[in-house]
Amino acid sequence: MWTQIATAAGVLALLTVVPGPDMAVVTKRAVAAGRAEGLRTAAGITAGLLAWGVCTVVGLAAVLAASAEAYLAVKLLGAGYLAFLGLQALWQSRRGAPAPAPAAEAAPRNSRGAFASGLISNLLNPKIAVFYTGVLPTLAPDGLSTAAGMSLLVLLHAALTLAWLGTYVYVVSRARSVFERPRVRRALDRVTGVVLLGFGLRLAAETA
Repeated sequence: MWTQIATAAGVLALLTVVPGPDMAVVTKRAVAAGRAEGLRTAAGITAGLLAWGVCTVVGLAAVLAASAEAYLAVKLLGAGYLAFLGLQALWQSRRGAPAPAPAAEAAPRNSRGAFASGLISNLLNPKIAVFYTGVLPTLAPDGLSTAAGMSLLVLLHAALTLAWLGTYVYVVSRARSVFERPRVRRALDRVTGVVLLGFGLRLAAETA
């Protein structure tokens, strides 16, 4: 059983570190508002994974994965949200880096938005439902019931995601003084915007 868990951990770790929309969303928030906001975004993404995990264990994710109409609806919503974030970043790049606000003023305004942006970007990613219902059962250890094995792997995936994104936020925030330079900030906003917009367009173009 432990060998199977180690194998599953390796697969989930690879899935976690591959750059995707979640990392782009975290980058955007960490650079714009600092480490705390980046960590809140990572927490929102992790909460989204846990929500998908609950849906998988109770069978709702399988319904989504099997329904072309439901899958298409979630996919288009997710594509639209990523495109919105991308266009927002491109618009911000026209104005350059805003003047930094005092932490006491910035935190109350941004904290909910940071968590929500991570949560929404993850909840509107139907590929997680497909992965959890199609691949995760094949990685579940034999010594546990199906529900227990799936729950263990979902928790493992969430822990790996939080650890990886938390480390990434720390690295990005350490270099924030560089990113806050107007020229660098404009370039980063443009790259982030194009990446998010590209992920949104690719998601919309993919067939179910």
